[in-house]
Amino acid sequence: MEPNIDREWIGLRATARTQLETRDYQEASLVRRLATTGIGAGEAMQERDQLKDAWIPGVEIFQRHVYQQKGRGYFAELVRVHEGLLGRIGLNPEQWASALMHCGSAKGFHIHPPHVPDGVTAETWFRELYMEFPDDFTRRPYDLEQWDIMFFLTGLCEMILVDDREGLKRRIMRFMISGDSKPGSDNSAVVIPPGVSHALRCIGNEDLIMVYGTSTRFQPRWEGRIGSGIENTPLPLDWIQYLANSGE
Repeated sequence: MEPNIDREWIGLRATARTQLETRDYQEASLVRRLATTGIGAGEAMQERDQLKDAWIPGVEIFQRHVYQQKGRGYFAELVRVHEGLLGRIGLNPEQWASALMHCGSAKGFHIHPPHVPDGVTAETWFRELYMEFPDDFTRRPYDLEQWDIMFFLTGLCEMILVDDREGLKRRIMRFMISGDSKPGSDNSAVVIPPGVSHALRCIGNEDLIMVYGTSTRFQPRWEGRIGSGIENTPLPLDWIQYLANSGE
């Protein structure tokens, strides 16, 4: 006999029962989780073939190896010039930088403009780069647009990517990356193409320290922001009202 759900909650007030929700613990498909609740970076790398129809063109996630030194700490490489994935796709950063995000903070979506040659539509250009010749990396104008390569040294990062390039399917990828201070299968680095917006959240109980390389030097005019209000912590309402008081 099926349990009577309403009967189970009869001990609650009617007002509470009308607002009651229960969580569905049935796991959605991997493709669905990638675009909604998120998956670990390690699982994303391991199941890349299964995710091919949900993967954002040009995005790369590659494994980091963290070598533990018992009682001392750890050692982890970033990249070797002209080797590994960056060597294969021909991406050599023009600039390196570091950043720190305090525990519980977030960076709203920001996006860099992709280069589109004169005389060709954006849709045609992107389809040529990522659909017709996806493995011909010499076609990519790295020196004319900003690609990001992000490495995480400490903490836990939740990253969300959205493909907003004209003519390409709007895909969303959401995954968790472990910094070197938390060794495991989610230790990874991420390559983000221009035209793909990205947001970061520092989750867990440790500050997030990252090192990132860019294919071009930093240019403020290329820092487009979408939905970045989370970066501006509002003052309490009574503070705002007090500050607005002219005193007259």
